[in-house]
Amino acid sequence: MVLQTLLFSLISFLTGADSIGSAPKAELLFAGDAMQHQAQLDRALELGAGKGYDYSGCFTLIAPEITAADYAVCNLEVPLGGGPDYTGYPCFSAPDSYAVALKDAGFDMMLTANNHCLDRRDKAARRTLTALDSLNIDHIGTYHDAAQRDSLIPFIKNINGFRIGFLNYTYGTNGIEPREGAEIALIDREKMAQEIKKTREAGAEIIVVAVHWGIEYVLLENAAQRSLADFLVDQGVDLIIGGHPHVIQPMKVVRNEKEDKDVLVVYSLGNLISNMKTADTRGGALVRATVVRGKDGKARFSHADYDTFLSAKPAGGKTNFRVIPSWMEDSIPASQKAHWRIFDRGAQKIFDAHNVRVPRRHK
Repeated sequence: MVLQTLLFSLISFLTGADSIGSAPKAELLFAGDAMQHQAQLDRALELGAGKGYDYSGCFTLIAPEITAADYAVCNLEVPLGGGPDYTGYPCFSAPDSYAVALKDAGFDMMLTANNHCLDRRDKAARRTLTALDSLNIDHIGTYHDAAQRDSLIPFIKNINGFRIGFLNYTYGTNGIEPREGAEIALIDREKMAQEIKKTREAGAEIIVVAVHWGIEYVLLENAAQRSLADFLVDQGVDLIIGGHPHVIQPMKVVRNEKEDKDVLVVYSLGNLISNMKTADTRGGALVRATVVRGKDGKARFSHADYDTFLSAKPAGGKTNFRVIPSWMEDSIPASQKAHWRIFDRGAQKIFDAHNVRVPRRHK
């Protein structure tokens, strides 16, 4: 008990808890699918003016919100293929400068287990990892081979004095199988349970599982998603963050009665940036989740909130595709305000009807 008290005091000092005992905390931020369609590639190349692909304007408006978090995560849904033939849908390959722009915006981790991670086969999947390493960007979900997966899991970060473990899984890879031993973390309950246990036993106080799941373009989670979420809650996970549908889906705080704690379940954050055209795909959501350390020294998920944003298309001049947050609505080009209103009202309707204890931050 004395050791625990001393440890807690040290953590409080390092994480900024004040003298009257306010709880140490860390804020995690999650955003959805970072897509790279052909129109995005074409525009970045045009703006690069012969010097490569320029994404410098894509995230400037949302960057202050991302950098304000203690740790920010997005889903990199494109291999970094190395060129020169970068392509959009259906087999993606993006330049490294795209990942650089995401890093410059404030993202600390990129999820790589998704249905497009093998679009350019094992070689590009492996090159993506090498490129992210060279940029000093954390990543999980795909690995050079099974041995590397075993060596890199558990992946635990010290964030404001909290030991937070991250895992990432996908339902599949569009039917493309690894041919040269690249390792993809697929949804497999037995394997997931083993890795969650391994992560907890390695000292993770909070465990985040990011899952690529669900049905594209459907605004409500399905029974398979709910079942897997229930399974993960039973395994003791603290945050479950979903992606893949390219539209938003509900966010819920559920109770793990066995462990007497709340768990955040986000079924889908939609797109971060893309060239998708249907109303529900024109934007997405970001979620901020706060973890705190109680007087007993234990770390717990405390609360979460969300906001929405538009993935705006170029509007003349030297503008690029841009992520425009809801609280900067005046920055949305006049020609796209109707698209924004349709998207945001639709998302708000879903969240108002189905969210559980996850409110909107900016009204």
